[in-house]
Amino acid sequence: MRYIIIGAGAVGGTVGGRLAQAGREVVLVARGPHLTALRGQGLRLRVPEGESAHRLPAVDGPGPLGELRPDDVLALAVKTQDTVAALDTWAGVPVAGGGTAAERLPLVCLQNGVESGRLALRRFRRVYGVCIWLPSTFVEPGVVSAAGAPLTGVLHLGRVPHGTDDTARRIAADLADAHFEAPVVPDVARWQYAKLLANLGNALEAVSGPTVGEAAQALLARVRAEGEAVLDAAGIAYASAEEQRAARGDKVTLVPLDGSPRAGGSSWQSLVRGTGTIEADYLNGEIVLLGRLHGVPTPLNELLQRLANTFAREGRPAGSLSVVELVELADEAVRHGGRPPSRS
Repeated sequence: MRYIIIGAGAVGGTVGGRLAQAGREVVLVARGPHLTALRGQGLRLRVPEGESAHRLPAVDGPGPLGELRPDDVLALAVKTQDTVAALDTWAGVPVAGGGTAAERLPLVCLQNGVESGRLALRRFRRVYGVCIWLPSTFVEPGVVSAAGAPLTGVLHLGRVPHGTDDTARRIAADLADAHFEAPVVPDVARWQYAKLLANLGNALEAVSGPTVGEAAQALLARVRAEGEAVLDAAGIAYASAEEQRAARGDKVTLVPLDGSPRAGGSSWQSLVRGTGTIEADYLNGEIVLLGRLHGVPTPLNELLQRLANTFAREGRPAGSLSVVELVELADEAVRHGGRPPSRS
């Protein structure tokens, strides 16, 4: 199979680079200075074993590829806010032998949250979800790093909305050859919702810095508890913390990399790079949406969603709101917004 990595940033670049190291055929899709660097010097992947360079085909869209191949796998690794544009770009591309990408090719969502799979199912017949446990960093144009060892990441994989098939197992086998563990599971959404709860802290980290210290940890616990209450009210199952620890164990331990200090999470990196957007609407915003649908107050997640979007829109520095100020805002939000909506 040939892997077309749509969005070759931190996660996409790492997966694409590792697959290339394992001898798989890979095409990288990027834009701007990153695309220029990929075309000029190749993809430089920094991992605990050292740095490697991979001169792979790099394109800005499907045009240069012409017809897609029946053995292509589309791996969607853009942020969720960019999913619709990517689906619009790739769904109608013709595949050799007849039909379009949406009709014939598997689409693998290498993304946080749960919304992209739902969006993709509106267009693509064969959609696969991935629960991403992959610490990675976009270092600079053309350079990504992944500090995990002995495995680079653990990627639970399955059909959306549920189920498994031979394609999922073939993809998992390729990932296993590329320094990943990729359990094929029939209930990938249960793992994705568990990861969503962990990702609720992304916005907190983005606006106030690393969640260390008693005050930050206490606030994070409140934010997560709010999320768990919403998922429980909605009847949505999610893997327990114990189950996640058992699945991941010490398989992905961070190793300091020379010249590539571990950056913050994906939302932190969006602010540092000044992209102007952030994925909070699909992380904290997913909890807010479900809370509104099921009558559960979500003032803390609503606050973090709003603050993260404001920081991205206005170009505020990552981590520039003190934890003390954030806790004060959170307490105020609970006082004024913690009542469930009235019911007739």
